[in-house]
Amino acid sequence: MAHKDKQEKAGTPHAGSGIWPAGRYMDMRRRSLQDPEGFWSEQARKLDWYKTWDQVLDWDPPYAKWFVGGRLNACYQCVDRHVRSWRKSKVALYWEGESGEERVLSYSTLFREVNQFASALKSMGIETGDRIALYLPMIPEVIVAMLACARIGAVHTVIFSGFSAYAVADRVQDTGAKLIITADGGYRRGKTIPLKKNIEEVIDQCSSVENIIVVKRTGEQVPMKEGRDHWLSDLMKNADMWVEPEAVEATHPLYILYTSGTTGKPKGIVHSTGGYMVFNHSGYQWVFNIQEQSIYWCTADIGWVTGHSQVVYAPLSHGAAVVIYEGAPDYPEVDRWWDIVEKYGVSILYTSPTAIRTFMRYGEKWPQKHDLSSLELLGSVGEPINPKAWHWYYTHIGGERCPIVDTWWQTETGGIMISPTPGIDPVPLKPGSVCFPLPGIDTAVVDNEGKEVEAGTRGELIIKRPWPGMLMNIYNDPDRYQATYWSQFPGYYDAGDFAMRDEDGYMWVMGRSDEVLKVAGHRLGTAEVEDAVVAHPAVAEAAVSSKAHEEKGESLVLFVILKKSEAPSDTLKEELVKRVREAIGPIATPEDVYFVNSLPKTRSGKIMRRVLKAVASGEEVGDVSTLENEASVDEVKKAYESLTQEAEA
Repeated sequence: MAHKDKQEKAGTPHAGSGIWPAGRYMDMRRRSLQDPEGFWSEQARKLDWYKTWDQVLDWDPPYAKWFVGGRLNACYQCVDRHVRSWRKSKVALYWEGESGEERVLSYSTLFREVNQFASALKSMGIETGDRIALYLPMIPEVIVAMLACARIGAVHTVIFSGFSAYAVADRVQDTGAKLIITADGGYRRGKTIPLKKNIEEVIDQCSSVENIIVVKRTGEQVPMKEGRDHWLSDLMKNADMWVEPEAVEATHPLYILYTSGTTGKPKGIVHSTGGYMVFNHSGYQWVFNIQEQSIYWCTADIGWVTGHSQVVYAPLSHGAAVVIYEGAPDYPEVDRWWDIVEKYGVSILYTSPTAIRTFMRYGEKWPQKHDLSSLELLGSVGEPINPKAWHWYYTHIGGERCPIVDTWWQTETGGIMISPTPGIDPVPLKPGSVCFPLPGIDTAVVDNEGKEVEAGTRGELIIKRPWPGMLMNIYNDPDRYQATYWSQFPGYYDAGDFAMRDEDGYMWVMGRSDEVLKVAGHRLGTAEVEDAVVAHPAVAEAAVSSKAHEEKGESLVLFVILKKSEAPSDTLKEELVKRVREAIGPIATPEDVYFVNSLPKTRSGKIMRRVLKAVASGEEVGDVSTLENEASVDEVKKAYESLTQEAEA
């Protein structure tokens, strides 16, 4: 596929018609919306079930139960059924540590280790329904542990290894986890992360925890309490080689994953087993067109939903060969990722716009050092990708030959919702657009009253009917579940994102609606302002926020990261302000521009604009436990204080 100007000649849907692409996609979409239960029943039969369902969908708004009465096991889908075929000797995981260590696990090896780990869990008294907290780095054991939990019907909650001890305690307390699985430590940019020591800081606050299993990773001396703490290596020596997979109800929770909101404590999103597995198994094939020979690398950390769905459950359910990497993308050199792509012959690369813009900042000389010809498909996830980054990714990583699947989804949706679908029908791509909803996903763009807006008009993105991967609830907080997702547009799922459907039916996601900027009565999406800024050749990345203004209500504030070769200047500030004015209009004129070296982001790559707004407004920042790098907050504060002092002087 080529760039937009070349592709429009190759079959873009007729402008102004709103017609979807023809062919197999259209047929699948029509069937999925006319007979959703029949369609999803057909997809579900591609998995192995101990007992088929009595009812495809029990919809009692806003609660959906999928494949009611059916019984299955998620671990069986990802491991057992492959070792019963020729795939038993196929590579399941290629693992590379930050310092260069390598491990390769075949499906047979993965099967053995998962069974032994499951046996170890049972020896700790873990039963079906018990909650287990995982606080591990990106090592094979984190995937083994997740699958072992699923095998015995335990509910896992994975906690990002970069979180502080107190963030861990909050999640353990909320779930009532009976056991914690951690490591002596992990590595990040050559430094060790003291995971077990972090646990020790807060374990007295976690009264539900009875045992801690510790993986040896760094070899550092760590405190081990007799009777409570156990080395995994010791447990595995005496573990059984076979544990019967628990045939759980399709509605049985598979995991709880915490996601940040704009305010308040993180929300524990609960996902089912049956609906979640069916949805991800189907969507993975539609979006990535996975083949037996594919080498797939999703760069997400396991601590986020992309890691759950697109590193573990979806690819392994297909018997894919998956690459996982422990360390930072630019350590010890900027070309670390491209070295990994070349080394393992990666054919599918799925990453975030944040990562892409980071590499853009360093320049194309780094990927040019490597043979990236194995790549066949590129993916983007986590936030809207601006056209400038799209073109750089397409040109310098994909060699102008790899289509880009720009995907939209959320922790709450469980899996990909809107995306190009090369596994069904290739469609012409539009840089910055996520293209079309997957089969079975019924989207709409509406105004504040829930009425669909015309093509070309921005509105709120909603999902009009339930889908199998949807969240079951917010753990221990059903009132928040209903208020957050279902109160604005009763009966419809409120995604909390601005979107626009263009004249050709293509969807464009334009940033969070709960981060809307309202200047003099005009609502401005963050994405459109940021796109104008990053279009400047000196800019690597930008984020926009706002602060109170006596006349306008709010005024815009820019936080800008420059390319390595550029230096801050008043002239550059003036150029950026002018560019925004010209791109959007005088109403969007930024009042302040701050040059920074980093931005506060979650590990999944989403910029936490509420943090920027708090800094610019001189308010308390609040909970930052979901940030990848809490030091970025200090960076932003220093830039703000420096500029404020200059203005006062």
